[in-house]
Amino acid sequence: MDDSEREAIQKAKAGWKTSEVTAFQARRPERQEVFRTLSGHPVDRLYTPAEVEEGGYEEKLGFPGRYPFTRGPYPTMYRAQPWTMRQIAGFGTARETNRRFTYLIAQGQTGISCDFDMPTLMGYDSDDPRSVGEVGREGVAIDTLADFEELFEGIDLGEISVSMTINPTAWILLAMCVALAEQRGTPFARLSGTIQNDIIKEYIAQKEWIFPVIPSMRIVRDTIVFSARHLPRYNPVNVSGYHIREAGATAIQEAAFTLAAGIAYVEEVLKTGMDVDEFAPRLSFYFISHSDFFEEIAKFRAARRIWARIMRERFKAKRPESMRLRFHCQTSGASLTGVQPLNNIARVAIQALAAVLGGCQSLHTNGWDEALAIPSEQAMKLALRTQQIIADETGVTSSIDPLGGSFLVEAFTDRIEREVVAYLAKIDSLGGTLACIERNFFQKEIADAAYAYQVAKERGERVVVGVNKYREEQLDIPFPLHKGDPEVERRQIERLTRVKAARDTARVHTLLTELQDVAREDGANLMPITIEAVKAHASKGEIVKALVDVWGRYAETPIF
Repeated sequence: MDDSEREAIQKAKAGWKTSEVTAFQARRPERQEVFRTLSGHPVDRLYTPAEVEEGGYEEKLGFPGRYPFTRGPYPTMYRAQPWTMRQIAGFGTARETNRRFTYLIAQGQTGISCDFDMPTLMGYDSDDPRSVGEVGREGVAIDTLADFEELFEGIDLGEISVSMTINPTAWILLAMCVALAEQRGTPFARLSGTIQNDIIKEYIAQKEWIFPVIPSMRIVRDTIVFSARHLPRYNPVNVSGYHIREAGATAIQEAAFTLAAGIAYVEEVLKTGMDVDEFAPRLSFYFISHSDFFEEIAKFRAARRIWARIMRERFKAKRPESMRLRFHCQTSGASLTGVQPLNNIARVAIQALAAVLGGCQSLHTNGWDEALAIPSEQAMKLALRTQQIIADETGVTSSIDPLGGSFLVEAFTDRIEREVVAYLAKIDSLGGTLACIERNFFQKEIADAAYAYQVAKERGERVVVGVNKYREEQLDIPFPLHKGDPEVERRQIERLTRVKAARDTARVHTLLTELQDVAREDGANLMPITIEAVKAHASKGEIVKALVDVWGRYAETPIF
C-alpha cells in the first residue's frame, strides 16, 4: 500500500470517527474510555490496513514452512498432522503415574508429558530429610533408573513422544531415558520428546535451581551437544516462557525474555565449536496461551518471525530448520480460579483455541480443577476432549493461519515484534542474558508487571469472572478431587533402600568420582558418564551431591 492509499484510509477513518462514532456515542457511550490488552497496551476501536506496518508480503508474512515462518513452521501444518496432544501427568510413585499415562493414551493422547515431585526437581532423594512431606506430592518421585523403568513400563519410547518437565536435574532424567532405550534395544534415532532443561527461566521466574549459573549453563550445553550428535529427533531444551508469564510477566516480556534465553543457549553451544546448523534445528520453545485471545495469537506469530531473523542474521544459520521456531503450548494455570471452578472449562477452551490458531506444535490443556488439586482423571479427560473437539469439529485446522491478514492480528503482531525487539536490544546493552540475571533485571521487570496486574484485578479494572465480578456463594464441587496417598513416601523410600542394597556400591562410588573429574574439565561432556552412573543405579541425589561438592550451590541476590 503506497502513502496516498494509507493517507486516504486514515482520513476516511477520522471522518467516520467524527460523524458516525461521535453521534452514536452520544446515545450509547462506550463501556470505558480506553480498552487495553492483558499486557496493558491500548486497543484501537477499529483496525484498518493503515495500522499495519509497512513491509512486503514475503518479507513479513511469507508462506508456512518458509522464512520468516510468521504463518507457521511447516508447509501444511495441521492439514497433514494435528498438534501433539499432551496432558501433564505425574504424582505418587512411578507405578501410579504409569497407570495415568496408560489411561490418557487410551483416551487418545498422542504424547506423554510428565511432572516430577519437588525432591526430584531439586536433586534430593526421597529419603533425604529435606524431602519429608514432598515425596510424590506435586509430581512423580524418581530416585533411580529402577523408578524410570517402572514409569514407562509397557510404553514404547520409540513410538510416543515424551516430554519431561524438569530443569536443574534434567540431564539426569535424559540419561535415564537413554539408558532405558539402550536396555530395551530401542535405537536412539527413534527417541523423540523433550526435556524442559531451561535453567535460565529458573533464575528469573520459577526459582528451582541447584548450581551456580555458569556450571548450570554448561549442563544445558552438554545436553544440547550430546543430543545433536546422538538423538536426532530429540529436543534437548524447551526454552520456556510459560513460567515467566505465570510469575506475572506480560506477553511482551514473556516473548522477549524467552528469546533472550534462547540466544544465550545458542551462544553457549557455539563456544564448543559446533556449527549452528548442527544443533539449532532441535531447539524448541514453550509458551503460555493466556486469556487475551488476539494478543496471544499475535505473540506466537511475532516470536516465530523474530527468532527466524535472529538465527539468520545474528547467528548466520543457513538451514531453514535452524530458523524455524517450534513450540509447545500450555493454557494458563494462573488464570484458573478456585471459586466457580467450572468456569475454567471455558477459559481453557478459549486459550487452547488461541494456541491452535497461533500455530503450536504441541499442546497441554489444564484440568478445570487444577486450581484446587492435581487434576483428576475426569478433568484430564475433559481437557483432552477439548483439544480433540477443536481438532475434529471446529474446522479451524482446515486452513493454515486462518487469522493471517486480519488487520487487528497483523497490527498486534507488528507491535509485539517491535516491543520484543526493543527489549532484546536493552538486554544486549546491559551485557546479555546472563549479566541481566546477575543484575536482577528480569526479576524486577516481572515483579513490577505482576504487581500492576494484581492491583488492576483488585480495583476491578481487570475482570476475573466469579472472583471480582459475578460473585456468588461457593458451590459444592460436582466431582471428586485428586487425593494424595499418605503411604507414597514410605513405599518410595523402601524401594530406594532395596535398590541401593542390591547394586554394586563400589562401582557407583567410582563412577561418581569420575563424574566429578569430568565436571572439573570444562571441555568434557557430562552426559556419557552420567548415563553410566544411572545404569549402575546411582541415585539422582548422589549424582547431584557429587557435583555440588565441585561447583557449590547457587544463592540468589534478593530484590525488594
